[in-house]
Amino acid sequence: MSIVVVVLCTVFGMILSSMAGYYICQLRKAKIKAAQQENSVYTASNEASKDGNIELPYFDLDTIFAATDKLSLGNKIGEGGFGPVYKGELLNGQEIAVKRLSQSSGQGIQEFKNEVCLIAKLQHRNLVKLLGCCIQGEERLLIYEFLPNKSLDNFIFDQTRKKLLPWIKRFNIIVGIARGLLYLHEDSRLRIIHRDLKASNVLLDNEMYPKISDFGIARIFGGEQTEDKTKRVMGTYGYMSPEYAMSGHFSVKSDVFSFGVLVLEIISGKKNWGFYHPEHDLNLIGHAWRLWNNQTPLELMDKELNETFSEDEVVRCIQVGLLCVQQRTEDRPTMSAVVFMLSNESAVIQQPKEPGFCVETFSLKIELSSGRHTSSTANDVTITALAGR
Repeated sequence: MSIVVVVLCTVFGMILSSMAGYYICQLRKAKIKAAQQENSVYTASNEASKDGNIELPYFDLDTIFAATDKLSLGNKIGEGGFGPVYKGELLNGQEIAVKRLSQSSGQGIQEFKNEVCLIAKLQHRNLVKLLGCCIQGEERLLIYEFLPNKSLDNFIFDQTRKKLLPWIKRFNIIVGIARGLLYLHEDSRLRIIHRDLKASNVLLDNEMYPKISDFGIARIFGGEQTEDKTKRVMGTYGYMSPEYAMSGHFSVKSDVFSFGVLVLEIISGKKNWGFYHPEHDLNLIGHAWRLWNNQTPLELMDKELNETFSEDEVVRCIQVGLLCVQQRTEDRPTMSAVVFMLSNESAVIQQPKEPGFCVETFSLKIELSSGRHTSSTANDVTITALAGR
């Protein structure tokens, strides 16, 4: 009997020792993994500092989870091409917007770091402010200032909320976007081409002043460089310039084209892509061009804009918008010229030439990078192209 007890005790002791050893081993692995995750944050910080000499706060994941209730569905406020956006509140009471990079999105770690480094260097009232980021484990998070009115498309394309944007506010939004783009092209330390300017990438603050956001596919130019070419065309239906969509050639003038489309959308309250008119098959650009040639440009105005406004100011904005969407890049104005024309009633403005992408259609392979209802895969896309009238 005593021998059985001894054997059982020995076996039991061996089991306990094995369990203790396994527990200690797992604990060590957990500590190593945690250390690696923590180190990844500092590594990312150091890499960003080396690349751009920036000092940007890095938030740990627990802080973001606490602020957003673990990125709960109830705190979700939007969905972009690269992933969802959540509202949160830090312990000090500051409200934040957290952009979470989707693992299935077209934006990889390089695009993520690109956006971090870019925005951290930019300081302008018409650009969204980046507060920090989080790179921990599989999570890639960008933390922005929270803007309660969300994006411009939530207003100008909504039959109810567009009434909250009278002409004076729309004009201020147009000018604000122009000033933000001018800063990117000419006034910042870097020359930056946004490449995805659109209504959903313009956020509105408490007073409805615009802030350009989402720099995931933006490109930095050094020195006197103003243009480049890519084999990977990334952008959004209806906003891409002809030379960019067709050959991958982009420049400051491709941003100008996108701005022109945005101006026409703000004035009309209609989307360029998917625009419908019972009398023709033109898109919004083509429709605006037709009205201009018929000398009835004010017919482009949103029917909700029935308050008092300056007709000359509206016509001037339409004319500037049409100048920006001209077919040839050399015919489009720079953003400094755009700001001058918008801000000076006495400015002499030349007559626009035919715009690009307004009449005929053809199929084109494009890789989408953003947009609310798009993915990052190659698609057959129908795009309107120029045809003389």
